Order: sequence, then structure tokens, then C-alpha cells
Amino acid sequence: MLDICLLGTGGMMPLPNRFLTSLLVRYNGNSVLIDCGEGTQVAVKKKGWSVNPIGLICITHFHGDHVAGLPGLLLSIGNSGRTEPITILGPKGVERVVKSLCIIAPELPFQVNFVEIEGDGGSFEFFGMTLEAFKLKHNVICYGYNIKVDRAGKFLPDKAKENDVPLKCWNRLQKGETVEMDGKIYTPEMVMGEARRGLKVTYCTDTRPIPLIAEKAKDADLFICEGMYGDHESDYKAKEKKHMTMYEACELAKIAVPRKMWLTHYSPSMAHPEQYIREAKEIFSGVKLGKDGKSVDLMFDED
Repeated sequence: MLDICLLGTGGMMPLPNRFLTSLLVRYNGNSVLIDCGEGTQVAVKKKGWSVNPIGLICITHFHGDHVAGLPGLLLSIGNSGRTEPITILGPKGVERVVKSLCIIAPELPFQVNFVEIEGDGGSFEFFGMTLEAFKLKHNVICYGYNIKVDRAGKFLPDKAKENDVPLKCWNRLQKGETVEMDGKIYTPEMVMGEARRGLKVTYCTDTRPIPLIAEKAKDADLFICEGMYGDHESDYKAKEKKHMTMYEACELAKIAVPRKMWLTHYSPSMAHPEQYIREAKEIFSGVKLGKDGKSVDLMFDED
């Protein structure tokens, strides 16, 4: 199960009732944060969740509304009693940027490790999840993220017996281990069925619409995508500043066909995004407005 919370939905600047865009994902006792604008730690507290389990922070790009909250967040995590290391994943230069920001937070009780994304992206393993970064089209280097949780197939005792797998090996093989016993090698495929459908969350903001986004969001359980503007008079702003309108985001979803879609990263000039949702739904009926604190528990399909 993945617990997902859209902590904030604002772009550019926070508003009295709208935090800056960030996402918190919880899985098996660990938390992953994507983006960290001003006041992110306040949004976490408001939700009633804890900053302590945050072991990975993913940065999409180096604009202030996505990174300026890092010093405060890291200090809050330190004050929560965490001593385990934290990894910060982001575009090339992430270590330099974060260390510059955190000159006001020089003595943290945990180690901060950095992983730089190069080129068009990459795949990274954390806490039993796969983090896939892919390059977007913004006016600075920017990445979207897929968070994936794979699910093994069912254990098949009849298959284990057919392959003469000793009973002592069964437990380890179910955990994905390869076992050597009495001079023979036993692999998980000898006792397991076909892999089952896992979980996937796609997070994409600060970009023009590109075909790669629809490809990466294909069949996602949840597609979170920026819809910065709703009024058609702002179409030129979206193109000029390399952002997306709600309608462009929904055109991508129409191709990707995610199970759920939330819009986010609203312009501060768009005080009431709800007035545009009807037209957006005409393009992709499954779209919903993201709201600060909106959350969902994503569950594996029933067998």
C-alpha cells in the first residue's frame, strides 16, 4: 500500500490557503518527499503526518518554489529526533544548491547524501520502491518522477514440488533470494507465479506537454500533473513560461489513461480552479482538482 498526500498545490508563491506544490509518499515505514517549497514542514504538520520518516527528498528543479523550504524542513526533521541518513535526489548540481541553502542549518544530527540525475534521467532504488526520473521541458533542467512498487507473483507450492525444491528453501525463495543447497541452485522462478500488477504514481510539474509524459504516466494508479492555468487567455503565458494548462494536462491523461488524475501547481492568479474543471473533464473524465492535504491510499489489486 502507498499512502499519498499532496501537501500543497500552489505554484510560484504560497497563498494564505494554498501551500506550494509538494508530494509526500509513505511506504513500509519510510517516506519520500517530492519538492520542498517554503513551509513544506508546516503542511506536513497540518496533515497530521510526521517529518521523521522522510528518508528521501526528490527535487524536480531548482526554482525557489520547489526548493526554498529545504532548510526549514531539514531542521524540523532534525528536531524530530532522526539520526538516520537522508538522501536528496535531483538534477546535476543538487549538492551545491542544497548546501548553499542550508548554510543556515549547518549542524544536522544526520548525514545528508546526494544523488545527481544525469542526462535524460535514470532509475533509482529506495526502500523497496523504484524511483524513475525523466526529463521534462521547462526553462531550466527539470525532471518528472515515477514511483513504482513491484509485486511478486503468488507462491505456488505445487510448482515447488514439481521442481523438487526442498521445503527448507521455500521461505527464502519467496523473498526473492537464490538458494544453493546440496550442490544445486534454486531460483524464485521455480516456486513463484507470474509477477502481479504493482503500483505506480506519476508526478509531473513545471513543463510544457511532451509525448514522453503520456508514455511515463501510462496506466498509472495516480497521475499528478500541473494545470497551472484554466482560463484560455493565459494560454500564451503557459507557452512563454513553459508550463501547462489544465486542458493540455488532460490531453496527456487522455493518452495515458491513468486510474486517477489530480491537477496541481496552480498559478496564484487562479484563485478558483474549480470553475475550470468541467471543461477539463470533457477531455479526461477522470480528472480531479488537487487540493492541499488531499490524500489517498493506493492498494494492490485483489487477486
